[in-house]
Amino acid sequence: MTTAMLFAGFGGQGILFSGKQMAKSAMYAGKNVSWLPSYGPEMRGGAANCSVIISDEEVGSPLVTSPDVLVAMNLPSYDKFETSVKAGGYLIVDSSLINKKSERTDINVCYIPATALASENHIEGMANVIVLGQLLKLTGLFDYDTFLADMLRGIPESKAALIEKNKKALELGYNYNA
Repeated sequence: MTTAMLFAGFGGQGILFSGKQMAKSAMYAGKNVSWLPSYGPEMRGGAANCSVIISDEEVGSPLVTSPDVLVAMNLPSYDKFETSVKAGGYLIVDSSLINKKSERTDINVCYIPATALASENHIEGMANVIVLGQLLKLTGLFDYDTFLADMLRGIPESKAALIEKNKKALELGYNYNA
């Protein structure tokens, strides 16, 4: 089985981190993986996206042009990639920042107010991890506890304060009923 994902938003939203977490969990699970970041020259605020492919077989190309899963964290990304999602695939939208609704009936669309949830729960900057929780719930790609353990083992001791925030964010996303 092969799953192609595209995470898209702007710099500073944790787009590359989200893709990297999916890729790392797939590697730990013994899958073949590609992770291809793409971002503008700006430090923050410019376009950012990353392609992730998880497969039982070798990955021939790291490019994702027709994703099974699209995570859109801002309106320009939604506008650019919404039509590219494969029929039967998933579109996960941060509805705090995107006020459009998809007219497609051939895909599964999830609207989650990730940025607002992060703010309401005093974990600003964790909207991307909230979305990852919802992605896990919708797709079943990884067991929740296994993914959480994989994510936490990547946090260095110098950033130990992020452990509880990441746990809380993943749980919020996973338990959110869209």
